[in-house]
Amino acid sequence: MKAIRRFTVRTVLPDSIAPLARLAGNLRWSWHQPTRELFNDLDPQIWAQSGHDPVRALGMVSRQTLERISSDPDLVGRIRSLDEGLERYLTEPRWYQSLGEDAPRSIAYFSPEYGISAVLPQYSGGLGILAGDHLKSASDLGVPLIGVGLLYQAGYFKQSLSRDGWQQETYPVLDPNGLPLTLLREEDGTPARISLPLPNGRHLMAQIWRADVGRVPLLLLDADVRGNDDAARGITDRLYGGGGDHRLQQELLLGMGGVKALRVFERLTGAPAPEVFHTNEGHAGFLGVERIRELMDTGMHWEEALTAARASTIFTTHTPVPAGIDRFDVGEVRHFLNAGLAQSVPTNKVLSLGAEDYEGGDPNVFNMAVMGLRLAQRANGVAKLHGQVSRAMFSGLWPGFDVSEIPITSVTNGVHVPTWVDPELTRLAQEEFGVGTVHDRDWTRAYEVSDERLWDLRRRLRSNLIDDVRRRVRAAWRKRGTPDASLGWTDDVLDPDILTIGFARRVPTYKRLTLMLRDPARLKALLLHPDHPVQLVVAGKSHPADEQGKRMIQDLVQFTDDPEVRHRIVFLPNYDIAMARTLFPGCDVWLNNPIRPLEASGTSGMKSAINGGLNLSVMDGWWDEMYDGENGWAIPSANPRDGIHTRELYTADQRDDIEAAALYDLLENTVAPLFYGQEPSSDAGSAGPSEAPADALPHEWLEMVKHTLAELGPKVSANRMLRDYVNNLYRPACQSGRAAAADQYQAAKDLAAWILRVRDAWGGVAVEHVDSIGISDAPQIGDRLTVQAYVNLGSLKPTDVVVEAAYGKVSEADNLSDHQLLELSVAEDLGSGRYLYSGEMHIELAGPFGYTVRVLPNHPGLASKAELGLVANA
Repeated sequence: MKAIRRFTVRTVLPDSIAPLARLAGNLRWSWHQPTRELFNDLDPQIWAQSGHDPVRALGMVSRQTLERISSDPDLVGRIRSLDEGLERYLTEPRWYQSLGEDAPRSIAYFSPEYGISAVLPQYSGGLGILAGDHLKSASDLGVPLIGVGLLYQAGYFKQSLSRDGWQQETYPVLDPNGLPLTLLREEDGTPARISLPLPNGRHLMAQIWRADVGRVPLLLLDADVRGNDDAARGITDRLYGGGGDHRLQQELLLGMGGVKALRVFERLTGAPAPEVFHTNEGHAGFLGVERIRELMDTGMHWEEALTAARASTIFTTHTPVPAGIDRFDVGEVRHFLNAGLAQSVPTNKVLSLGAEDYEGGDPNVFNMAVMGLRLAQRANGVAKLHGQVSRAMFSGLWPGFDVSEIPITSVTNGVHVPTWVDPELTRLAQEEFGVGTVHDRDWTRAYEVSDERLWDLRRRLRSNLIDDVRRRVRAAWRKRGTPDASLGWTDDVLDPDILTIGFARRVPTYKRLTLMLRDPARLKALLLHPDHPVQLVVAGKSHPADEQGKRMIQDLVQFTDDPEVRHRIVFLPNYDIAMARTLFPGCDVWLNNPIRPLEASGTSGMKSAINGGLNLSVMDGWWDEMYDGENGWAIPSANPRDGIHTRELYTADQRDDIEAAALYDLLENTVAPLFYGQEPSSDAGSAGPSEAPADALPHEWLEMVKHTLAELGPKVSANRMLRDYVNNLYRPACQSGRAAAADQYQAAKDLAAWILRVRDAWGGVAVEHVDSIGISDAPQIGDRLTVQAYVNLGSLKPTDVVVEAAYGKVSEADNLSDHQLLELSVAEDLGSGRYLYSGEMHIELAGPFGYTVRVLPNHPGLASKAELGLVANA
């Protein structure tokens, strides 16, 4: 018989070991090795059976075991000591507390998914892992963040393989009571709830679960509650599940319901209201609409509320391709808004936020990323290259501006080092240099580690991975229907002395999982090379609706099934955080071969790097800015490029053939020989890798490992990323938000009125005529040029605008590049709204030189000159 309901019974702990409940309940254990070791030592067998889940492990411990633990003074002492350490961690001042009063008192961070631990499967890939690392580093640095998301009843799917290698999905339902979560309750003990109106008189209610990620509370909304109809209860069924209508309701709940949940949390806990709102990708964009609704309910009109809300909002875009953005039918969005989701907010105004009312846009769709950009005064991509791509992709929102001036900056992603660095590496650092030096402190001490000790460490990490791989391969083949009697070969899968290459990530087509299969015979030759073989560990999930991605997985799996190579290449199903904990440290090289520039950032290679792995990657995402020639290798691109622009000289198939050949060449002639201590071009003889003399270490390889640890470590750390967000986005947004809210939002009201006045008058602004004075027939470097511009401001005043001369190198098509800006000043009021502006520029460049003049709005409340998208060019 099958149960129709399930629930988890919590263990009652003896008083002497009661702190175990708090240690298990706070997700800090997921990156705090001493706490994880404690739970292992309580009962190693149960710890393994629980999947390294403290909450589950405590639920499995017998009363006799609890009595044994509670009467063991050493264990009781460890438990109390760790609990006291957790208390200090949660309360002591940290980096953020040294910043002063201009730092936000609280920051709300909205994301559709969070990858914190394998025991809380609320993530699908890089976006969620990044969000989880964001919260963890915020906790470590003391940043007062509050996370907001959804609690999915089945999380993301579990992946297995059919007999013929086809991806199969299952959706095990989670019991929130068995997870490290607590339900937010009203003072009378009833679950706290929020509610959103739906069409046809229906309502969507949600209760609020709280996860504690160290110091950071994470609020997760759950629609599976009594009082919702069946359709409403299913809104939070799966991450990225269902069709457009279902997805839209998820995003309305995340954004609008998330703000409501924050207000409930503030009321029940006394937490300060967030001063900054961070929208992590477009899925959460409706949070801005709810904030506008709150302000309009106080009597503000649309423009005032929009101005006030924008001032303190940040939007982060994670996708470099339009196809990766959520877009809904305009009529569908209108249908839900008309149900009364934000009664005081005009529906047409909300629809205008997501309108693709620019060249090439579709007037029938509502674009979530476009709304996110229009609702945020500050926006960023997630790597320097991605910032360039984003400025180009969204340039239609700022017509008349150069792509370089589009107000989208970048903060390069990072990874939470304590989560992803292997305990063996931490232990080495502690033994050699003192506690915690590898954790975002003195990375340069990696150079002091002896080659012998580092090589021994790398082999142990490789061996740990291989043990895990063999277990997973055996289990995967059993699920595919193979009897144990036929699985003896799995005991010899992979070799701890062979160069190990990892490739694990989501499987959309642009990441090119099967690029390595372009020439199967050549790949087989690399795997079986007599002198310097390689072995590959591959993992990844394809979205359930992505048939092409599933086909790529099947093609790779069928190659790995070949008895001739299956001991050298494996595909591991159900890639998750638990698998990654051995995969990243155990691989010597991390492979990444997306189509440039379609990888926004990527963080898997960063996780490998902090464990001493070398990257082998296309120059895309974070690697484009951090590759230095000594921390790995760059796979050359077939089509030449200039920045983000590529000249397509080859078809897609030709490009993949050329880049795959370059990958094979690098592996065969450079990477593998270096690993085995051979000169890249040398003839290494016939001895296998395991037959090399014990002291024949690959010193050049190990120097690259040390360089990677020392130089990349601090750059790819999420602590660096959080500091960048705090200093470059959170603090400025807080200052703007406080200024806007001062004197009962008078500054926001004044700015909104000014914006309306400027927009209404902008049609009358023009640069009528430009003169240049002082230029000779044969200008030379060092000459000075006076520019005079006759500008008609219509009804505007000179204080409303800035008039600039842009000058520099000019192309044959008269396009300026590497230009400089000179602000012109009013030389004469010519009457009737006309002014003469003047300024002097210094010619410092030889060759073709040009200039132009333009007028832009100017106000201290604007975050950038391009913010309003208004410009009058000469």
